[in-house]
Amino acid sequence: MSFPLLTATAALPAIGAVATAAVPATRRNAAKSLALLFSLATLALAIVVLVRFDPDGGRYQLTESHSWIADFGVRYELGVDGIGVALVALTALLIPFIILAGWHDADPLETGHKRWRPTQGFFALILGVEAMVIISFEATDVFLFYIFFEAMLIPMYFLIGGFGDRAHEHGEEAASTQRSYAAVKFLLYNLVGGLIMLAAVIGLYVVAGNFSLTEIAAARANGTLHMATNTERWLFLGFFFAFAVKAPLWPLHTWLPNAMGEATTPVAVLITAVVDKVGTFAMLRFCLQLFPEASEWATPFILVLAVISIIYGALLAVGQRDIKRLVAYASISHFGFIILGIFAMTSQGQSGATLYMVNHGISTAALMLVAGFLISRRGSRLIADYGGVQKVAPVLAGTFLIGGLATLSLPGLAPFVSEFLVLVGTFERYPAIGVVATLGIVLAALYTLVLYQRTMTGPVKPEVSAMPDLRARELAVVAPLIVLLIFLGVYPKPVTDIVNPAVKQTLSDVHKKDPQPEVEAAK
Repeated sequence: MSFPLLTATAALPAIGAVATAAVPATRRNAAKSLALLFSLATLALAIVVLVRFDPDGGRYQLTESHSWIADFGVRYELGVDGIGVALVALTALLIPFIILAGWHDADPLETGHKRWRPTQGFFALILGVEAMVIISFEATDVFLFYIFFEAMLIPMYFLIGGFGDRAHEHGEEAASTQRSYAAVKFLLYNLVGGLIMLAAVIGLYVVAGNFSLTEIAAARANGTLHMATNTERWLFLGFFFAFAVKAPLWPLHTWLPNAMGEATTPVAVLITAVVDKVGTFAMLRFCLQLFPEASEWATPFILVLAVISIIYGALLAVGQRDIKRLVAYASISHFGFIILGIFAMTSQGQSGATLYMVNHGISTAALMLVAGFLISRRGSRLIADYGGVQKVAPVLAGTFLIGGLATLSLPGLAPFVSEFLVLVGTFERYPAIGVVATLGIVLAALYTLVLYQRTMTGPVKPEVSAMPDLRARELAVVAPLIVLLIFLGVYPKPVTDIVNPAVKQTLSDVHKKDPQPEVEAAK
């Protein structure tokens, strides 16, 4: 039997989580180093998966299939297409940077008396989330996917509620209250979405008789499985609702600014750059493949919600006083672009949406992590507490600027390519929607440049006059992300070559072809 590469890629961080949690409480540095080692080993395995994957080969590759709960047709089935393998690689790439950036985030707190926080638990939970996200990108059994889609909420709840941001304007007691509120809100929103999805998963089993994505999709394609129109639409809505909460899509987004604002910066990156991608990925893998007619039926409504997310998120980002909440609302706007590209039902739109998931993960990680380094120095998340930072910490300011320019999709940086493809794909089929969505680009330039101007330029405020520049560990976190943003901005072909065949197959599932350009006859 061939080596179960996909299982190993998900199991390795899970083993690392257990090993890290088992390190004695007095050896915090050993726990950190062990967690980093397991994350790097997972990255190495993910690279092997990426190399072994053949974009021109079968749709799902490196597949594994074993009987699990035979009486209910549940199987342990894994496989990756071009979209899944790209997101597995993104997840494995970001986790080592998240661990390095959070190196001191679970160290003891001084609050009148020394209070120890479980350092081992912090890093073990991060590795646990990585394992669950990776297997979610690999699962081709609907029930298996659902289990890990929901299970990742538990470690995320403790990461948000138990290890919150220290830079709180109202003190530690108020911060603890806000963290608890944000963690409970995150959990409740996602649990409600998950429970609705569970009902749809059961309904799918009643209709199809099994949970295998590949078998159900094949049966639908060859006509041996027929769903009544209303049944398919209700099942689609059950799946889509859960994914829209996770994504998040307006008006189901309100948990994200609270969670990102109150979590430590690395955990905020984990939320928006890694965990939330499961929602948009699942729209492509499950909604479109399992329910093609219902997806087409719901497209106009979803496109409207996506455009609202784009404009609403950008407008609220413009008015934010808190740096982390600004990035959170900007992410809501960006997820609107991703969902817009998915449901534009064009090859350019869906390729752009998939590329956007990768590029958004890198750009948001770069911007948020540099913002975290800035906040840790000043001890405040408020924009008004900064000014003139570029004169005392030019490297920090420079990396912050590049991360910000990537967020507004400046040509030459990675997000520009994906945003351009999304808009081109949308204009091809829905020109009016594309015009309105373009306003999000203008607003992105406004909130990004205003943020940089207020924090980095102008007179040096006394509180930042002695601010140190980026240290070696922080440069090791930020520099590779900046290099990737520039490289993929100039040469996105390595990613597009992987995802484009999967996108064409997804469009085939929903029986869509790209609109032909209208060319006037020569007079």
